[in-house]
Amino acid sequence: MQTPPDPSSPEEVAGAPVIRPSLPIVIAAHALARRAPLSSRPYYSVHDAAAPPTDAATLNKSLVALHRLPESHWLGSQPTMSAKPTPPPPQQQQQSRRPTAGQILSLPPQWLAMYDEFITKNAGQVSQIESALRSLTYIIPGRFRDAEIASESIHSGVQLLSLYHDTLLSRAVSRLPVPPVRSAHARYTRFWAQKSKLYRRIAMLLQMVAYTELLCEMTAKRRGGERSRWRVVVLLEAIKAVCRLLLLRVTRSRPLVTPSLPEREPIPDDDGADGDDALAAAAAAAEDQASSRSESELMDEVAPNSAAARDMSDSLQSPKPPHEREWTMPRTGMSLPSLPEPSDISSYLLGRVLTADDIKPAAKLLNTLQGAGQAAEVLHILAPLVYAVALARSRNKKSWTPWLVGLAVEYAARQLRDRSLRTTMLERDEWNKRGWAMGWWTMRGAFYENVTKGVVGGVTKRMPGFIAGILEDYEYLWENYYFSTSA
Repeated sequence: MQTPPDPSSPEEVAGAPVIRPSLPIVIAAHALARRAPLSSRPYYSVHDAAAPPTDAATLNKSLVALHRLPESHWLGSQPTMSAKPTPPPPQQQQQSRRPTAGQILSLPPQWLAMYDEFITKNAGQVSQIESALRSLTYIIPGRFRDAEIASESIHSGVQLLSLYHDTLLSRAVSRLPVPPVRSAHARYTRFWAQKSKLYRRIAMLLQMVAYTELLCEMTAKRRGGERSRWRVVVLLEAIKAVCRLLLLRVTRSRPLVTPSLPEREPIPDDDGADGDDALAAAAAAAEDQASSRSESELMDEVAPNSAAARDMSDSLQSPKPPHEREWTMPRTGMSLPSLPEPSDISSYLLGRVLTADDIKPAAKLLNTLQGAGQAAEVLHILAPLVYAVALARSRNKKSWTPWLVGLAVEYAARQLRDRSLRTTMLERDEWNKRGWAMGWWTMRGAFYENVTKGVVGGVTKRMPGFIAGILEDYEYLWENYYFSTSA
């Protein structure tokens, strides 16, 4: 026999679904029963929640209605979706306002991108500021006596910053639709810098050492004295020699050029195109205005003594001469180059003649060295290192031995160089630069102490006070620092 269902158990009663309520649901059912009218309330109340309900069907109906109602109907303490959220405490608000580590780390790249864009758009003004700062460090009186490290730090910083600006402007020029006309040096160095990452990195390191070598020597002398200074001098000359030998290896035994990186190229402005457009628009407006006037008005304006004629003559005299302007064709908008003056025809034609170097590939602008030419290039690279080592070992500034050894190595390199007809124009230009750089030997070592110093002193006495002060400051520099006369 089947036992009748216990009325106190939550089983199926009168076809209702079975629901096994938990304690929170029972409490919510009591709360719902209290909110209901008196006629529909069950016999129990929340004050007697511990007593089991006797009417299972009534409880089951209440639970079914409770499940069908939304939570917002019986959980009055919780906010609905449309209600305003309670504001967080002040401490939590301050924590939420603080930027995260990712946001902080993303700011420097953004600032750097803004700076790069500013430099690219204002290349001319930036070059002028760099030149002004560089010149200022040269003409400050007392530059090398009391604050030589501070002033040399400014000079080195400007040089390094200009090196970074050169990189930015080189990228901007490479994105131009029509590349500018480059010199042989710019074509050659740009070719190797784009072809070989090793060449670009070594050349960048060599340039940075050249910009900071005097500052390093001053710092070493201030902290460690003469012995520390000569150690730094020999170390820097060794680094420069190794870098140059590596560049000689990367370029497959081609002569080195100075500087080893491409120089700054000016970014062409659009002022000329804008000026042509403005002139064309003004001409069109004048034509429309003239077509709407009567013949008598036009005749009055072009009269010789009229004010309009005088204004027109003034406006025609203000622009550039006709031979210096480009003429824009009205229908196609293309511009034709201006014709030269009759006295300047020869230089005009020579400037438009293509030479052999203009049509050569960039790698062929310098020939590969062999035999004596390669030995000459190696001797030229090692000459500064040999001279620095000889000076470090000699304690007498007036000794001729280090000076003669360094000059002999440099002269031997110049005599062993390739003088055949196969040398290119760029190679001859580089050797001409090296020939002028040999003039610095008159400002070094024993030659300066025994000869040049007296000449400089005599010239200084005959100069005005301001110029004499600058020469005295440089004289202090030439006497006490090796890299002040290093080529």
